[in-house]
Amino acid sequence: MKKDEWKSRLGFMLAAMGSAVGLGNIWRFSYVAGENGGATFLLIYIFFILAFGIPLLLAEFSVGKAGKKDAVGSFMRLAPGTKWHWTGVMGVIGGTLILSFYSVVSGWSLYYLFHYLIGDFWTEPTGGFGQGFEDWTSSTWGPLIWQFLFMVAVVFVVIRGIKRGIERANLIAMPALAILMVVLAVYSLTLDGASEGLAFLFTPDWSQLSNPQVYLAAMGQAFFSLSLGISGMLTYASYLKSKDRLPAATVGIGVMDTVFAIIAGIVIFPAVFSFGVDVQSGPKLVFITLPSIFASIPAGGLVGIAFFVLLVMAAYSSALSMLEIPVAYFHRTLGLSRRAASILCGSVIFAIGITVSLGHGVLSHVTIVGDKGILDSIDYVTGNFILPLGAMLIAIFVGWYWTRDQAIKNSEINNHSLQSIWYFIVRYIAPVVVLVVALTSIFSK
Repeated sequence: MKKDEWKSRLGFMLAAMGSAVGLGNIWRFSYVAGENGGATFLLIYIFFILAFGIPLLLAEFSVGKAGKKDAVGSFMRLAPGTKWHWTGVMGVIGGTLILSFYSVVSGWSLYYLFHYLIGDFWTEPTGGFGQGFEDWTSSTWGPLIWQFLFMVAVVFVVIRGIKRGIERANLIAMPALAILMVVLAVYSLTLDGASEGLAFLFTPDWSQLSNPQVYLAAMGQAFFSLSLGISGMLTYASYLKSKDRLPAATVGIGVMDTVFAIIAGIVIFPAVFSFGVDVQSGPKLVFITLPSIFASIPAGGLVGIAFFVLLVMAAYSSALSMLEIPVAYFHRTLGLSRRAASILCGSVIFAIGITVSLGHGVLSHVTIVGDKGILDSIDYVTGNFILPLGAMLIAIFVGWYWTRDQAIKNSEINNHSLQSIWYFIVRYIAPVVVLVVALTSIFSK
């Protein structure tokens, strides 16, 4: 059977960018930046993206393109008779876990979009958005229905394959997403007090540079945002044609992902400061704080529609890549059709997501990591452990298992100086930095 491929390198770049530009850039970036000092966090985040994120993204791409198989199969092909394929297994598990809570939050976003479209959320509901959000997310069936609808839409596209499904969806979604984000950012800048939000986002508090938690949060966000360490980018790269070159595509994806995150900050923080709300509102920032703001401004309902269209589109493009990770694996190993593998994986992820959703209701007493609930625990473990560990193992594979000549050849970097810099970062610097920050996370808890 002929392996599915991207129709064009642009299609690959937009799909990879769609994987990177998701809830991580809007929902997660906004509250993590708010909790970790704004501009100082942003500065360290950009450093991690440029110094380690892009080099590691190229390393992951190079393994996928050279392996030409799913996350596990690529390692088995490139390192037969070794245990390296467990890196891919960890990626399959990590992608599954992330999508299990990602689909829950995406279901919330879809629910909000629907209620903005029918006008219910154009005004503050009785009891306020905060109470409404708490009541709804703690209910049993409502959130599960919207999570189910979201997963059905994701499975539908993944069933259609790379060229006819994922690539075609992102060719439409990503340009529309970019236009919508810029429009909302421009609107946000017109609000009174927007300058305070910009100052929070772009004026660093240098004293925070000594706070290890900021570094941990920035690294976790960088890996989460670029989808590093769970082999999603590896899987996407396995569908590339031989003529498609990696370096320029990698830099473009890394830079644009960062630009999207910054624009998301420009959308959110001027509005937050303009209305005097707490920037440390946490994960519920976009579901409580922003709707309250939208309800108090002229044409706020239309702004709310635009914002939640943005959120749903971003979530959708990322979910496609996360579902593709286990689908590609089970499609190969179990001999299932793409349709059967997509339905199976989507069903398992939805089932895990049920416990995540109920963690805000009947299972709210359940804690896994410290005092964290189910969603926060999975987010914490994947963002601070599985993703960094996966990225570190890929760096070690490229930098130490492969010879230097193999690594350089598969990276497709032509400039000798850039070859040396990239290889030195991947071989020596990135694994140490990831390990140190991960250990800091372990011993700070």
